[in-house]
Amino acid sequence: MPTITAAIITFNEERNIQRCLDSLKNCVDDILVLDSFSTDKTLAICKENNVRVIQHEWLGYSKSKNYLNTLITSDLIFSIDADEAPSDELQAEINSLRSTGAIAFYAVNRITNYCGTWIKHSGWFPDVKVRISPREKTLWDGEIVHEELLLPEGEKIIGLNGLLAHYSYYSQVEHRQRADQYSRLTAMKYMKQGKKAAFFKPYISGIIRFLKMFLWQKGFLDGKSGWVIAKISAQSNIYKYKELRRLISEHK
Repeated sequence: MPTITAAIITFNEERNIQRCLDSLKNCVDDILVLDSFSTDKTLAICKENNVRVIQHEWLGYSKSKNYLNTLITSDLIFSIDADEAPSDELQAEINSLRSTGAIAFYAVNRITNYCGTWIKHSGWFPDVKVRISPREKTLWDGEIVHEELLLPEGEKIIGLNGLLAHYSYYSQVEHRQRADQYSRLTAMKYMKQGKKAAFFKPYISGIIRFLKMFLWQKGFLDGKSGWVIAKISAQSNIYKYKELRRLISEHK
């Protein structure tokens, strides 16, 4: 019977971590949290729930996850963020893995809650991600932003039916701030890769992003939330390429 450890990285997640821990208590064998010295109640909440916490300086997304994985001894790792929680169906499936499942890569379908609304279009759903993986084969890549799980060539991925609820943004302001943060990091990544951006690139890219999300990916079916998501995504896309142009100009 394979054992499963839930691996969570935290920094100031007091509004999310209790929900995440509650959803894991009955479907994994162990929970291990790597905390980057939170200044809120994250650590206290973890201790109240008798969850193992290790504090370590922030290494970046992929390096932090890889470091956390070296501290795990179970057969499988369930990589989950503090603002996520497996549905009852997914919890049952994970429990089944512990008794009859194979040591393999498992994908889940993530659904996002945006300011209280579940988003079912806009390019945000379906959102299939490999989150359960064999410990010995788990390796994350991504130097600056958007860590990615490296899959061995030819490895079979088993899909699970239950949803992974993602409580992403509590306000539009928070969405814009975080989107711009990712845009800055992506611009840095592009800079290192030697990518360029012509003068009109930011605006053309923003228009295309909005049309793609709101029309082609049917964001209009998500109502007002779909409009706001497409608008903020477009604005941050414009910012990303403007930031890239600024970085290139600075390094001339």
